[in-house]
Amino acid sequence: MQNSRPASDQNEGPLNPGDEGPPDAPGVGEDLCGACHGTGLVEGERCTVCAGTGKVTQGIGGG
Repeated sequence: MQNSRPASDQNEGPLNPGDEGPPDAPGVGEDLCGACHGTGLVEGERCTVCAGTGKVTQGIGGG
């Protein structure tokens, strides 16, 4: 199976489960993870939504 991400994005690494798009995509911005509130931990364990980063990329703007 081929990677569907453009070659320019392949060095960025995989997206975390809570990400809505790659960090350099138009219309997305970085925000604190809603599951761990930016700490990277949930009940003493690494957050599975942001992979422990405390940050997610989310859609911004509207239409």
